[in-house]
Amino acid sequence: MKRIAVLIPCYNEGLTIARVVSDFKSQLPEATVYVFDNNSTDNTASEALAAGATVCSEPRRGKGNVIRSMFRQIDADCYLMVDGDDTYSAQHAAEMCRMVLDDGADMVIGNRLSSTYLQVNRRPFHNVGNLLVRWLINRLFQSDVRDIMTGYRAMGRTFVKHFPVLSKGFEIETEMTIHALDHNFLIAEVPVEYRNRPSGSESKLSTLGDGYRVLKTIFLLFRDYRPFLFFSTIAYLLALVAVILMVPVYREYLATGLVPRFPTLIGSGFILLFAIIMWVSGLILEVIAKKHRQLYELLLNRS
Repeated sequence: MKRIAVLIPCYNEGLTIARVVSDFKSQLPEATVYVFDNNSTDNTASEALAAGATVCSEPRRGKGNVIRSMFRQIDADCYLMVDGDDTYSAQHAAEMCRMVLDDGADMVIGNRLSSTYLQVNRRPFHNVGNLLVRWLINRLFQSDVRDIMTGYRAMGRTFVKHFPVLSKGFEIETEMTIHALDHNFLIAEVPVEYRNRPSGSESKLSTLGDGYRVLKTIFLLFRDYRPFLFFSTIAYLLALVAVILMVPVYREYLATGLVPRFPTLIGSGFILLFAIIMWVSGLILEVIAKKHRQLYELLLNRS
């Protein structure tokens, strides 16, 4: 029988975790439910244990740190990751796992944005942030993923055991999606019901702080995964500035045969030289990134 692991990262979710564990145990009775307690100060661990979950501890704060420990410690054929705040319905769990185990999907995304999220979410800035991140990722990576930052995902063993977790916080979902897109993993999506937290349960997300970290992650991963496009864009902008500065100097030279503004000419020359360096750097790094993709594919084939 295929092994299914339900992974629930938790920090101070004592109000909701028992229900989440019970719901997923009823939908996936053959699965083992793991709750990773991230140094909670409430009764999250005891509530999860009483509900029948296997409770593990991760002392390093941050969702990325928790997921790193989950992926390293747990062995399964299908990993279903879900938040412990009772915002995702368990009724989609069996279908998402089936798509991994039977249809061969490497990652099945629980798509909130095509379902109820934008209607029921009480924080409009989160809606704007989700849509902005979706637009950026799909433009930069030429994809059509409908929900980039969802915490509800089913993943196959190959993806989980070969995913290098670099992020420490809530930007981890964005990193997972970009990694799957760049390495051509098979991604599927299932529209899932989303509901607001129950009264008394507080979100750990900071709209501005976590939003900034997500955008920073996109910027850095764009640089790492698409270096030629990243550095050539900078090169083109610098070259444009150099040309704008150089044109009036050149016109004046054609009209008078003199170059009275040497600082401008020298400055534009250095800017153009820097643009050339950026373009060449992007070209070299693109070759290196392609070689890394080849090595990664070889690693997947040998595992």
